[in-house]
Amino acid sequence: MKKILVVNGHPDKESFNSVIAHSYTKSASDAGSEVRNIALGELNFNPNLQFGYRQRMELEPDLLNALEDIKWSEHQVWIHPMWWLGMPAIMKGFFDRAFLPGITFKSNKGGISEGLLTGKTGRIITTAGDLHEDVYKDMYKSSGLVQLKQGILEYCGVSSIQNNFIGPLYEFDEHDRQRWIGKVKDFARLDSTHNDRF
Repeated sequence: MKKILVVNGHPDKESFNSVIAHSYTKSASDAGSEVRNIALGELNFNPNLQFGYRQRMELEPDLLNALEDIKWSEHQVWIHPMWWLGMPAIMKGFFDRAFLPGITFKSNKGGISEGLLTGKTGRIITTAGDLHEDVYKDMYKSSGLVQLKQGILEYCGVSSIQNNFIGPLYEFDEHDRQRWIGKVKDFARLDSTHNDRF
């Protein structure tokens, strides 16, 4: 049984991102995976890393629980809208507060970092309101994906990360939305039945 964690980075529980998270969860569960969910917008924590790394802030219970789910998972699915070419503030604040030295990575002698989330795979699902994928890649060099995939997840040891771009949502009709929900369900079945790394 695959242990999958689905993280919804959209602060609005009525968003299309929430529909995606629910569809993925149900499909993965139906395929035999054990699935846990985190809706970042529903967590109670201060997203501001007030002292930087100079002084450690006490982690709130919701952050401790989320970290337990992250450590428990074998496969992580990060779902978020792209705002200003990046993730929402609540999602960035989650990483700032929870992905700390000694928790998700550590620095060895010589300043070389080592990820502590090794052995886990991932998938990133990004939605965009008015941006086409080719423009995102060509003009903006997939900046938000680089931040999340390379700058955070791979840095912390997550590997074999797949990514999917959904948009522009402003041009979608109901048929387009249902087509993508069907694809998300396919992703979930694939992730659930793939025993090795992608």
